[in-house]
Amino acid sequence: MNDPHASTPGPAGPGAATVTTPLTADLLRGALDLERTEHGVLPHRLPAWARAQNTDGQLAMAQSQPSGVRLALRTRATVIELDTLRTKMAYVGAPPRPDGVYDLIVDGRLAGQASVTGGNVREVDMTTGSVENRPGPIGTVRFAGLPDRPKDVEIWLPHNEITELVALRTDAPAEPAPRGGRRVWLHHGSSVSHGSDAASPSTTWPALAASLGGVDLVNMGFGGSALLDPFTARAMRDTPADLVSVKIGINLVNTDLMRLRAFTPAVHGFLDTLREGHPTTPLLVVSSVLCPIHEDTPGPSAPDFSTLSAGKLQFRAAGDPAERAAGKLTLNVIRDELSRIVKQRAAEDPHLYYLDGRELYGEADFAELPLPDQLHPDAATHRRIADRFAALAFGASGPFAPVTA
Repeated sequence: MNDPHASTPGPAGPGAATVTTPLTADLLRGALDLERTEHGVLPHRLPAWARAQNTDGQLAMAQSQPSGVRLALRTRATVIELDTLRTKMAYVGAPPRPDGVYDLIVDGRLAGQASVTGGNVREVDMTTGSVENRPGPIGTVRFAGLPDRPKDVEIWLPHNEITELVALRTDAPAEPAPRGGRRVWLHHGSSVSHGSDAASPSTTWPALAASLGGVDLVNMGFGGSALLDPFTARAMRDTPADLVSVKIGINLVNTDLMRLRAFTPAVHGFLDTLREGHPTTPLLVVSSVLCPIHEDTPGPSAPDFSTLSAGKLQFRAAGDPAERAAGKLTLNVIRDELSRIVKQRAAEDPHLYYLDGRELYGEADFAELPLPDQLHPDAATHRRIADRFAALAFGASGPFAPVTA
């Protein structure tokens, strides 16, 4: 692995990259829209019309963080420089968030990692809900020492930082990489699918599972925002895909958004909309992985500020188990209902499948690899979930198994 580093914007002495390639949509994979900004372009994972229907700041932020979005180039360049303006999240009283990582993939193999300096900071006070935005300068990520031959290069953008793309420079011409004919997997889920606490953008569990399954990922995992929004379903309906999955559960509990009476028709409506655009595509409904605080206790989730003195933030369930009788949702309530819904619909939809998320991460896994903040998996757990999903979904008997002639 080479030793890339972040630097200030602009060419940097001998061996500098001097060929500038326009940042256009055909260079990007995994984004549904590209917005022109004051500085350059901003990838979005929801189209403009869907963003216009959203009023939630959490979703607006999450869909702007480019989880699964990558630049895909064919070039013989030995030096690549990418100017970006990041927006990094910070939380009052909580430990600093790690810098976002750029993963360099050369001909399918990880060849370098780097971060940028500078950028904007969006600081949230979870006790009051106030937000302070502090502007910062553009930074540059630079990869050097690449092999001097034609090659396919991907630069996976940080999954946890809003990233405006300002300029792309190389020391040899670059063009969009050919797509290669791989199947496209469209996935929607929560912060776990978004990649919370994964080590890097190509090692979130969906990215790892896509690599193991030999498919191209479009990741619509939105932290805190897998809430059965109709505009998300319509965006997925209109996105070309060979395989579709939706992971449903934890956000509906930890936002305390709806009761069982609303949940059931909302799931049916979401699936109906998906089927309008993907009538016979393999469609996998996945319930939440194990999350002990919400297995049988409703939401909302609440920060446990008592843990900050130890230098970490954890979460707790703020609901009352007795409220299940009034229709409040827990993960076990949701799993039971999702299983029933899929079984009912599968009688007339032979391409619809259900996967209990505890097969990806269950009680034995929690004992070995506990959730550090009680909600989100760490890097090792992302890898375990990916391995399990790849075996269960892309394996020979799985719903996403390649079709053989």
